[in-house]
Amino acid sequence: MKIVILNNDFRVYWKSRLAYLHQYLASQNIDMYAIELFGKGSPYTFDTVNNTQPWWTCLFPNDSSIDLSKFDIKKALHEALDDLQPDIVIGPSIVFFPGALGISWAKKNKKKFIMFDDAKPSQVKRNFVVQGIKNLITLQADSLWLPSKSYAQEYTYFHDKGIPFFYGFSCIDNDFFNPITNCQPKSKTIICIARLVPIKNIDNLLKAWQLIERQNTGYHLVIVGNGPQEVSLKQLSLNLSVKTVEFIEAVDNKTLPAYFKRSDAFILPSLSETWGLVVNEAMAAGLPVLLSARINAAHDLLKEGVNGFGFDPVDVNAIYNAILKYINTNDLLKKQMGNASLKLVDAFSFERMGKQLADELNRLYAKPYILPGIITATIISLWHGRYNTSGWDKIDNNKA
Repeated sequence: MKIVILNNDFRVYWKSRLAYLHQYLASQNIDMYAIELFGKGSPYTFDTVNNTQPWWTCLFPNDSSIDLSKFDIKKALHEALDDLQPDIVIGPSIVFFPGALGISWAKKNKKKFIMFDDAKPSQVKRNFVVQGIKNLITLQADSLWLPSKSYAQEYTYFHDKGIPFFYGFSCIDNDFFNPITNCQPKSKTIICIARLVPIKNIDNLLKAWQLIERQNTGYHLVIVGNGPQEVSLKQLSLNLSVKTVEFIEAVDNKTLPAYFKRSDAFILPSLSETWGLVVNEAMAAGLPVLLSARINAAHDLLKEGVNGFGFDPVDVNAIYNAILKYINTNDLLKKQMGNASLKLVDAFSFERMGKQLADELNRLYAKPYILPGIITATIISLWHGRYNTSGWDKIDNNKA
């Protein structure tokens, strides 16, 4: 069996994920290839295209989507798929170029298509017509690959129409962050790792930290990241007269374990996260977590009072209370919280991801191809997708 995984780009978390899957699937007699479309334009500007593996290709390493016509993108991707002739194509939501063009190639060539998506429909606003077209095309996917079972209730429309689900791609290399291998000492530091953009809600975190300082807890807050709000957030920190906050420039994933090693707990106050893989990283490092209730990962990875505490991110007092509750927890319970994080995140491992994907690939490979109707096939062939990351760091004022 031969499969291809498509995406706009494979930055940051996808790199180790693909490396693992290529090796694991090969042991299951499945040949895996990866195609990313663009070398430029990723939201993860601190990461670059640096892959040299023969099974992994970037079609436009020096371009972003805005440098190319949709017809050039379609031509290049379809030619690459023509050369590989995979049995199964895996791609993101059909709103994006690789998802739309991947499913159109698959249906034209009578191949199977798996769609992965970490966004919940309730978090994405579209008009009735656009949502209807998206639903029509998505119904032609042979299965949906979702982060966890908690997403299933958001996709009941597709489940009721007979589309099977499987889970587990929202994972990281847990072993890389393991506190045993990194020999983690304890300190009075709470760390936040995030892009400095409005949706990460760092301003409310700073306001809550001002209240924490008044309690003379001896704790420090370290914020790792950069972004367009860097100057304004540092100025806010000065205006609030907080003395125990440190800003550190964004670092690559290879150096993250050292920062977790020096921390006592992790906090993420985001107003929205489709998942939030940095939560996985912190928990794999054995840290208790303090999480916004609007982070999707929190629904699966946070157990209130067991491995951390949750809070309403728009309520500064709620953030303050969650932090203070953790700080006032005794050392033994803090250690137990860290151990609980390790156990909970183990359910989101590369090993589980690989097995679930291999099982679905084998099931799908044996399944007969289903031909789409003429109208649906025409719509699929005309829809090219887009590269829309313009709202990934923006606030939906209707939810804030």
